Amino acid sequence: MDAGRNTAGQSEATARQGLELTPFRGLRYDPDRVGSLAAVTSPPYDVVVRPDGLHQLESADPHNIVRLILPQAATPTARNEQAARTLRRWLAEGVLTADPEPGLYVYEQRDGAGMLQRGIIGALRVSEPAEKLVLPHEDVMPHVVADRAALMRATSANLEPLLLTYRGDGATAGTAALVERTAGRPPLLSTTTDDGFCHRLWSVTDPADVARVQSDLARQQALIADGHHRWATYRRLRAEHPSPSPWDHGLVLLVDTARYPLRVRAIHRLLHGLPVADAVAALEGHFRVRRLDVPLAEALASLADAAGAGNAFLLAGDGGFHLVDRPDPALLARTVPADRPAAWRALDATVLHATLLPHLWRIPEDSPAHIAYIHDTAATVEKAERDGGTAVLMHPVREEVVRDLARQGVTMPRKSTSFGPKPASGLVLRALDL
Repeated sequence: MDAGRNTAGQSEATARQGLELTPFRGLRYDPDRVGSLAAVTSPPYDVVVRPDGLHQLESADPHNIVRLILPQAATPTARNEQAARTLRRWLAEGVLTADPEPGLYVYEQRDGAGMLQRGIIGALRVSEPAEKLVLPHEDVMPHVVADRAALMRATSANLEPLLLTYRGDGATAGTAALVERTAGRPPLLSTTTDDGFCHRLWSVTDPADVARVQSDLARQQALIADGHHRWATYRRLRAEHPSPSPWDHGLVLLVDTARYPLRVRAIHRLLHGLPVADAVAALEGHFRVRRLDVPLAEALASLADAAGAGNAFLLAGDGGFHLVDRPDPALLARTVPADRPAAWRALDATVLHATLLPHLWRIPEDSPAHIAYIHDTAATVEKAERDGGTAVLMHPVREEVVRDLARQGVTMPRKSTSFGPKPASGLVLRALDL
């Protein structure tokens, strides 16, 4: 059954009580038409930020999914048209094929260090914020939403799943048991990517199993762990199309973090055109700054220690590290909005975006020309040193803080967290015209 239609026997009232996950006919690579499944996968589009990383993925296989999620052309319109042509060509050539019947998909990620994550991929009904079913915890950038929306319109596809979490309990025991039982069967696919993660995927097509998952999730509320811009894109596109339509749903991976806790990492900032010396000088009298001539790992350990006592940041770009902590309380009182919960006012990202960027460094936070958001710590430092900018290294926020704020309806500053492991792009896609 297509995700754009109501599931048989499920009323609209029931659907609006909780999450509504529906099966879909997944598009998957034919392993006989590509070099390897690992060679056609990619991290999510917003993790592929460096040109060398993009080139590496494009070179791995001529059919790498990055050619769809980050097409390269002279203009945005040309890029989206190119992605649409590429998708149509791969479908016509049989590089991508649709599974014979709709299903949900159990997805597993495992690394050599003992990290194991399992969840369910499906097409989730796109709900309104007032329903409080899918909780964002970060703001989004309108130009990114517009970019993703244009790509989805052109391709008429959800090219990669976003990552949602929920907290399972006794009410979801059926789903948990189904996931574990399914993971004991031979998978549809299994591949190991360059980051050391083994990815496995199974389909769930039995109507009784699908109904059990739907019934369990109908009692749940989800937190957006990764994919705020894509969720905002789903909402925009649903509003553009009269309901019912396939645009009523969007591709997601749902993970029960009571069973499989995610890692929460920081997303760092690279400030273009601001030398470290100037960044440090602007902090005089407002923060304590200490230079650390130590390796990156030791500097991050010092950041973690300082973050336990209050706001702390690590600046890099001149060959060393500068630990920034102990902000002037009077400065924070003047610059941090007082009409938010104390937990929000105390966030490092709040202080960075409310105090450091606008008031001390005079940098507009909405300008991609001034700020880049980078997940990889070493890459952020290397690029700052190469380009003469300032890397602002952040300490991660605890998941319980994120969830508590989201339940209060309070969003954190954009790019405050990085949950993981993130689902690999390219293992299963959703075409809206199937």
